[in-house]
Amino acid sequence: MADRARLPRNGDEIRRQQRREALAAALALLARQKPADAKEARDIHRIQSLITAHPDIFSSSCEVGHVTASAVIVELESRRTLLHYHKRLGRWLQVGGHVERETEIAQAALREAREETGLPDLRFHRAECPASPIDIDVHSIPRRGDQPEHLHLDFRYLLLTSQPDALVPAEGESTRLRWLSFLEALNMGDEIDASLRRLLLKARKLAPGNTT
Repeated sequence: MADRARLPRNGDEIRRQQRREALAAALALLARQKPADAKEARDIHRIQSLITAHPDIFSSSCEVGHVTASAVIVELESRRTLLHYHKRLGRWLQVGGHVERETEIAQAALREAREETGLPDLRFHRAECPASPIDIDVHSIPRRGDQPEHLHLDFRYLLLTSQPDALVPAEGESTRLRWLSFLEALNMGDEIDASLRRLLLKARKLAPGNTT
């Protein structure tokens, strides 16, 4: 009977330990990240401070904001990239969303990408180090209904596919998806924001077949 009474506490302890490990892993990723510009450098420092101050930063219930995971997807043969139209924010973005059950941010990015595209063969561009993001960004999400304005602390990855025609977004996901060359995407002007432009420039450089 005593052993049974300890089980809930043991489960809670396991979850707390997993949360501590996830926070430590996120801080380690940030410490290794080399910022491309002053904005990314400020965002890295900001996330480090928020992780230290808010142990629940992985939860969407954290009022100040929460860690998110996203990915730019590149099709290998043509080196086109995939953007989707975010219905709520009203602009073209890379795929991504909240961290849910994952203890690794990279796995959240992969899950979100699979859900939003249905692409069956998505994989990280560096198999030997999939957990490393290629970009870090903090951005504000406007108030909506009873949800206050808050921050998304976004860890951004590069994913590859060889099956661009296999797009089957999950029910409820945006169906406005566009395969574009990097040049076409970068020339979208005000349709994309500065942080996505920076992410696309990094992906163009890192994706296999780069000649620049």
